[in-house]
Amino acid sequence: MQPILPLKPQGATSINEKVCVVPENGTWVYYVWMCPTYYHEENDHDHFRLTIAQLINTGACRNHEIVSAFGITRNCACRAARQLRERGIISFFEKRRTRNGGTQLTPGKLSRAQTFLNRGMSRQDVADELKVNKDTLRKAINDGRLEEPDEQPETATTLSERSIEDAEAADGMGTACTRLDDRTLGALFGMGEGARTEFRPCLDVPNGGSLCALPALLANGLLTSIKKLGEVKGYYSQTHILLVLAIMCLCRFKTIEKLQRRYAPGELGNLLGLDRGPEARCLRYKMDNLADGSAVEEWAASLSQQWMEDSPETAGFLYVDGHVKVYSGDNKLPRRFVSRQRLCLRGISAYWVNDAIGQPFFLVEKQIDPGLLETLREDIVPRLLAEVPNQPTEKELAGDPGLHRFVIVFDRAGYSPAFFKEMWEKYRIACMTYRKNCTDQWALEEFAEVEAVMPRGEKVEMALAERGSHIGSGSDRLWVKEVRKLTDTGHQTAVVSTGYSLDITTLAAAMFTRWCQENFFAYAMHHFPIEILTDNKKEVFSGTEQVINPVWREADRQRNAANGKLTRRQGKFMNKDSEKAACSDHPDHEKWERKKAELLEEIQDLQAEKEALAAKLKDTPKHITWDELSEEDKFMKLPSGRRRLINTVGMITYRAETAMTTMMDTDKLSTTDARAILQGLFTSPADLFPDEDNGTLTVRVHTASTPAVNRHLAVLFDELNATETVYPGTNLTMKFTTLSPPPEKPD
Repeated sequence: MQPILPLKPQGATSINEKVCVVPENGTWVYYVWMCPTYYHEENDHDHFRLTIAQLINTGACRNHEIVSAFGITRNCACRAARQLRERGIISFFEKRRTRNGGTQLTPGKLSRAQTFLNRGMSRQDVADELKVNKDTLRKAINDGRLEEPDEQPETATTLSERSIEDAEAADGMGTACTRLDDRTLGALFGMGEGARTEFRPCLDVPNGGSLCALPALLANGLLTSIKKLGEVKGYYSQTHILLVLAIMCLCRFKTIEKLQRRYAPGELGNLLGLDRGPEARCLRYKMDNLADGSAVEEWAASLSQQWMEDSPETAGFLYVDGHVKVYSGDNKLPRRFVSRQRLCLRGISAYWVNDAIGQPFFLVEKQIDPGLLETLREDIVPRLLAEVPNQPTEKELAGDPGLHRFVIVFDRAGYSPAFFKEMWEKYRIACMTYRKNCTDQWALEEFAEVEAVMPRGEKVEMALAERGSHIGSGSDRLWVKEVRKLTDTGHQTAVVSTGYSLDITTLAAAMFTRWCQENFFAYAMHHFPIEILTDNKKEVFSGTEQVINPVWREADRQRNAANGKLTRRQGKFMNKDSEKAACSDHPDHEKWERKKAELLEEIQDLQAEKEALAAKLKDTPKHITWDELSEEDKFMKLPSGRRRLINTVGMITYRAETAMTTMMDTDKLSTTDARAILQGLFTSPADLFPDEDNGTLTVRVHTASTPAVNRHLAVLFDELNATETVYPGTNLTMKFTTLSPPPEKPD
């Protein structure tokens, strides 16, 4: 028999010596002995399985040849050949049957899966989100229970992709400056309302969890009455700048420089709906515009009044205390005592007014500090009289001699019977503080165990006693209510107050709650920039401010030094050990006589020096005006606008964080633990998915380190979602979720 020549078409792939396959314009053509016998489309899997089954069953090819040529498994080839023999050709084109439409994808999961697919999420991401197998999702799509959109929306970018894109933009207008049209228009013509806020799908945005605080920030007035602030024009609006400052506080960046060094500008822009966040110089310039003149003071005052009106029950007791911001520059600011360091250092005094649970209302800064009482009299009390809600009317005050407007609580620095009397007789304001120089002891029989309800609702057992007492002398003599608490060690803590209508438990609970303000200082100093001096510029004072006379201060220092030396010399002169040497028969008698004479001479000189310095102090004024200072003693004023702006945003942030702690499971979580969870949440990465069609902005926060934290965050997110907060400048309602559902707590 004449053998057939082993010929095959050009570009063919041999299966064996008789059969080959040739790809032609998206179609596979199978040649048997040089004759085109079968063909199918390149991506037609059903026709492919039918073809290899026919080649095997007709004997044209063997199983291992098909496996070797196409790279499929032997089981796949055998199943196709068996299906053709047993069920025929039509079986390759029948619709596959499923088990009642699938048992893993419930109607609820199908609805969620369709939503995710419409957002452009990949099949794998959807399967991971729903906790199902990817093949289960593929079968649902093949069965028609789910549909993939024909035109996929913009896919979410990864952190690496955005980093490359931002770096490439540096060759043009600047790092991460990808909105060239908007920035060009802003540079040429200006933007009255700032650039448009427009989000894009992003994965793994650093510190994206800080967006979860936006509902609480807005509820506490971050963008309320911002028209009172100075005008800002250009690419970044007032809203953008305030959001940047809030994010800076939430993520614990205490200075603008740290924000710029540690946070990529493009990633900050993703949280703002912009291409990038402002650089440090631009942000400082915008802050100066916002704080122009007295704008920031008016804005802060409106917020303080709003906070008091929103919670009038906490505005009945106002806690006032001072805090020193230490200054380390070259400006010769006056020195003041810093209790936490026990040193006299240069700085600025800030007097804070807080409520009974430590939340701040406002602060008053004093670069020339007149003291707590004078600040209360001149700055704080007038504001409280105008802003504290639900004050009794003049008629009610006249009808009840013991009724007060509100209560001011402070520490022993404000103890002054004269001030107490002035506040009561002039304004009917009650004052409360610890009693100074309390040395007497009350009988133990006067103390009784009572249950006091603290401002946060907790109940505390105390041993208390009460009397009416007189404090002060002469014209300042005043009758007050005195309450004493007996501690376990037997110490009696005395509290005096002019709150005549308040009962003993209310007075004790209010006074001992003052530590909430100390706790606020400790927490805010560590986490927020309340003691950072953010501006190194200098201004001159008006010239009429009263300052300590440097000549008087130096004379007072010299007098104190001389008095100290005099006291020590007198102690040596009267030393009992030297009495033995006074005896004439003592061997050191002559030495003692010479020493005694020298000490007496020094004592006389020091007494004369002390009298001269006392006369000089009497003739030297203690206070002079700033204009009267010599040029070498003059110090400059640090502008307060930018500092007051960031302090106000810090107060809003603290109040927002406090509000979020109450949204969590407070029965199982302490406030300290809740704040720790929130600190981790604010710095957690998050995925952003804007949906213009449905009007939503989904913030998907990455899961926390433990299942317990995930459960607490799930409770918080339910509360936040119920607020239906709209992101400022858009029509997108914010939705908060975690990367995966929190696990169920075991029974």
